[in-house]
This record gives sequence, structure tokens and C-alpha cells, in this order.
Amino acid sequence: MDILNPLKGRLLIAEASTLQDTSFNRSIILLTEYSVENAIGFVLNKPMEYTIHDLLPDIDCHYTIYQGGPVEQDNLYFIHQVPHLLPDSIQVADNMYWGGDFKVLSQLLKKQQIKNSEIRFFLGYAGWEANQLEEELEENTWFVTENDYENIFTTDSQILWKNKMLQKGGAYQIWANAPSDIQLN
Repeated sequence: MDILNPLKGRLLIAEASTLQDTSFNRSIILLTEYSVENAIGFVLNKPMEYTIHDLLPDIDCHYTIYQGGPVEQDNLYFIHQVPHLLPDSIQVADNMYWGGDFKVLSQLLKKQQIKNSEIRFFLGYAGWEANQLEEELEENTWFVTENDYENIFTTDSQILWKNKMLQKGGAYQIWANAPSDIQLN
């Protein structure tokens, strides 16, 4: 597998070296922004016990909220596939958008006009300053892959990391099957 550079729309996969890191252990991050100044992304595979209704009681929507990363964990973010419904959406990749008009989103959720398979919500995000992500890549904290999922929202988030480790092959296959707490092994 070729080494890929980080780009908006690609996935960051946590290396086995992060197994003791509580924020990024077995994480898959969708990069939503990447430039020489910074990088921003959302952890796709860390569901929380909260739903939209828990945070916004006036919206009767029970979509799961995910732990997006350690930065600004008191803010709600979202990625989606419905830019035609949400003004001000920012394209991340083919059929993948970040943000948009939250007032419009609230109304759409109240009217049940957005499916769970079209959107994912996050508390917080993962962020890197200039050169920080590149340094972490050199230290083998992450590897980069294409987002080759047809719809990442409908893929079981609990197997995302394992699948990418198996896909990478070699020694990564061993880590894919390691217990989540390697001290219990």
C-alpha cells in the first residue's frame, strides 16, 4: 500500500502506538480541513451515550452523538450528505460535507427530513497546528488512507479501525485482532 499524504476527505488511522492514548486509541478520523496552517477532523468511531435529543430537548431526534476529538468538546459539529438541504455546507469529499446552517438543520431534524444514514454529529474535534500532523505521521502515530467507504455513516463504527488495519496488512493484521486493553492479554 502506498504512503498517502493527508488531504481533506482522507482518513487518519491510529497506529498501534496509540493504544494507551485515551483520546485516539483505535481511532479513525475523517479530515475535513487540511492546509499548511492546520488540520481538522472528526473521530468517526467513538459513539457516546448521548443523542441529539439529550443535548437539544426541543428536537425529538435520537441520532447518536460521537466523540469528535479532544478540542472544543462543548461544541456540536456535524458532517453530512445533504448539501442541497443545508446552506453554507463545506465540501470535504465526494458526497461528504461539513457544517451548514444550524437553524435550517434544526427544522429539518424536527420534521424528520434528514435520515441517520445522511448525517453524523460530534462533540469536539481533532485539530493540529502547522506541521503538528506531519510530525505525528513521521512518528508513526497515524497512517493515511482513502475514504473508500460507500457511506461511512452506515458502516458499523465499531469495526472501522479493525477493517483498515486488516486492509493495510502485514503486522497491522496482528493489531487488528488485539484486545482493546492490551494489558488484559
